[in-house]
Amino acid sequence: MVELNSQKLDAVFTALGDVTRRKMLRLLADGERTISELAAPFDMSLAGASKHVKALENAGLILRTVQGRTHTCSLQAAPLAAAEDWLRFYENFWSDRLDALERELQKSTKAKRRKT
Repeated sequence: MVELNSQKLDAVFTALGDVTRRKMLRLLADGERTISELAAPFDMSLAGASKHVKALENAGLILRTVQGRTHTCSLQAAPLAAAEDWLRFYENFWSDRLDALERELQKSTKAKRRKT
């Protein structure tokens, strides 16, 4: 079972809560990018992009390597898998309950048909 009070999981969901960071992750899914390349589609400063990268890095979603003045980022998928596991628990929770509701509604419909 996924650890429900994990600070790492909290950091992942916090990082994913921002549309810019989600788009940056999508770019990184296609391969490594420099911070300049990550900033370009958003028309933002390098400082602004660096703040988003730092949030993604703190959540463990990216790995940043530095060569001279160039910071290159790559996607790290393991924290996304942990978030997916956490979400899957609730998918199963609701799926089971909705299936039970459907069965009860079918029973009710059959019972009404018998009465008429």
